[in-house]
Amino acid sequence: MSTATGETKRVTTHSIQAMKNRGEKIAMLTAYDYSTACILDEAGVDILLVGDSASNVMAGHETTLPITLDQMIYHAQSVVRAVKRSMVVVDLPFGSYQSNSEIALSSAIRIMKESGAHAVKLEGGEEVEESIRRILRAGIPVMGHLGLTPQSIYKFGTYSVRAKEDAEAQKLRDDAILLDNLGCFSLVLEKIPATLAKEVSESIDIPTIGIGAGKHCDGQVLVTQDMLGITKAFKPRFLRRYLELFDMIGDATRQYIADVKSTNFPNDQEQY
Repeated sequence: MSTATGETKRVTTHSIQAMKNRGEKIAMLTAYDYSTACILDEAGVDILLVGDSASNVMAGHETTLPITLDQMIYHAQSVVRAVKRSMVVVDLPFGSYQSNSEIALSSAIRIMKESGAHAVKLEGGEEVEESIRRILRAGIPVMGHLGLTPQSIYKFGTYSVRAKEDAEAQKLRDDAILLDNLGCFSLVLEKIPATLAKEVSESIDIPTIGIGAGKHCDGQVLVTQDMLGITKAFKPRFLRRYLELFDMIGDATRQYIADVKSTNFPNDQEQY
């Protein structure tokens, strides 16, 4: 259990770094709405990621690309209202930072001012170096993201494991060092070989957060809807389901329907 669990003190970039320094693993989950964020925050999650995965799990899109900056801010506002201690990180959505660093800074500022979040996350290494520099110069904490970067899915053409080949693995190593040197406070490593993730985690000072990157990262992240079994079709090797809520909610709903139709609900104790 995290040292911060049960305390009201906010988790910050400083406390995340301290967790890596003392060998304490970091627990991160996604959140997109107030009610879920309340539960996760009270349970003691260190970081809540308002991910652009909301495009998939909340809006039903095939990829993360369609979600807009305004929509990300809306989800982030809902999550920030709920939290008392978790750090809230918000994804910069596709199109809000890639074209030039001025747009990237403007997008990051909007997220911070309009949602009250604590940091932003963006995908890529040297390709987005200038955007990261400008955001950091404005005093906004940045979480990096390397490996499988879902906003580039049409470039990759597949969600398979990245950085298995020597050239791509070396680029990832170089990008990780770059992001560390630039001043990012942490780095997500998605769907890369566990041996590479271990090497990167040990070679940089900032914490790494893995998703499909093995046990040697400094922390782990999952999409909450996947972890709770609300989604049913998504079954990658790295996913551990802690509940099967799709079936449980379906059963409860069918029972409710049966009770209404049989006039069992509401009963005498459930009316005024």
